[in-house]
Amino acid sequence: MSLALNTKVIEIIKRKKLEPDFDPSMKTLSRIMKTMIEKGAEGKTQLSLDANLNYARLAKHIVWLEKKGLAESTIENNKINVALTADGKKFASTISKII
Repeated sequence: MSLALNTKVIEIIKRKKLEPDFDPSMKTLSRIMKTMIEKGAEGKTQLSLDANLNYARLAKHIVWLEKKGLAESTIENNKINVALTADGKKFASTISKII
């Protein structure tokens, strides 16, 4: 991936906004992160299907994960994929033990 694409991804993430009072569901986060670990990096549409979640609900949780540095978006073959970061994998392991 070229540096230009990296800056595009960074700009897309910076523009993403959450409602100030958004409080993610730990159960939903657990479901999303479990699917991301099992399936690897994939697009949000496929992720919503695999996790059996409404796309809008999934998108809010993905933005929250990205803002916290637990997930990152990358461009591969003109498609934006979402994957967990190293910290995201640790967090997923922690919440899977709790929930």
